[in-house]
Amino acid sequence: MTAADLRAMVRDVPDFPQEGIVFKDLMPLIADPDGFRESIELLADWARPRRPDIVLGAEARGFIFGGALAYLLGCGFVPARKPGKLPWETVEATYQLEYGTDRLEMHADALKEGSRVIVLDDVLATGGTARAKIDLVERLGGVVVGALFVVELGFLHGRDRLDGYDVHSLISY
Repeated sequence: MTAADLRAMVRDVPDFPQEGIVFKDLMPLIADPDGFRESIELLADWARPRRPDIVLGAEARGFIFGGALAYLLGCGFVPARKPGKLPWETVEATYQLEYGTDRLEMHADALKEGSRVIVLDDVLATGGTARAKIDLVERLGGVVVGALFVVELGFLHGRDRLDGYDVHSLISY
């Protein structure tokens, strides 16, 4: 299966979550056993040489890809969640989206000093979510060894906000 095959499984949803946005819906890819398996294998091929201790994913699709990737790599998974969803002491980061602002939280004890972390998400758009996760990792003493995405919307220049980090996407638009 090629990147073009995976790309064909991504559905465009116009005017979601607001008018003028074309949302890249990865649920058809996730629902396809071969497509999902291949996407996780390709993510793992890129991540494995970076020897991560942790995969960090934000809800919700970052949990789906991140949990499967962490399992395949034999490392831990740490969630970054919307405010108020974690039951322990947290650290937070506020960030800009292409259509507003949002916040993420992580448990304050989620990472050990020097943990090697792959920051993973389904889509790299403006880079706000990824940058927030990187800031959280570094605030907790972790080392970001890569930023990994299933889809990248290159026309939004999110990669620019991740300058200095090793960034990879399976599918680019």
